[in-house]
Amino acid sequence: MSTSLPFLTTRTVTVPVEFFDGLRRSTQQAHPAVPVDAVRDAGYAAGQALFDHFSAWLADRSEHGPDDLLDSRFPILLREYFFEIGWGLVHLSSLSEAVMVLDANNWGEAAAEAEGCPVSTGLFAGFFGRLADAPISVLEVTSDSAAEGQCRFLLGSIDVLNYVWEAMERGIPYERAATSA
Repeated sequence: MSTSLPFLTTRTVTVPVEFFDGLRRSTQQAHPAVPVDAVRDAGYAAGQALFDHFSAWLADRSEHGPDDLLDSRFPILLREYFFEIGWGLVHLSSLSEAVMVLDANNWGEAAAEAEGCPVSTGLFAGFFGRLADAPISVLEVTSDSAAEGQCRFLLGSIDVLNYVWEAMERGIPYERAATSA
């Protein structure tokens, strides 16, 4: 007897936000040297699958596929999608010609007690990488107005975000580094 559900292309499940804190804690206890990377990698795999779910969600609403959406429609539909599936509110904007900013508010992973959003960092890298059909780097940063339940991510090519990261390590604010990238 098969346990697969062939009529579903991508299956999703709902988990409480406490899942993220539990995932980080258990990973850290099992392998203290690599918890963030392991959790981020899990998010990456989920992000690629989530892209398929997003595509099906768009089709259910008689919208164009992600590749064919008008630039003006994409951020609106992305916001509706993540809100509807329970992650929270996202706002996508441009920081420079090479770097996008994704602000996540009332974000499920940020509601957990642990610091940062490594699952979401991987999730967005997988999701936007599928959209771009190219590797996308995602860097979580702290905005000046960050509050509980909020995360901010920079999205760009691997080379560009490596440049931004290296500049940040030298004390240059990410906004300035991104505009000069």
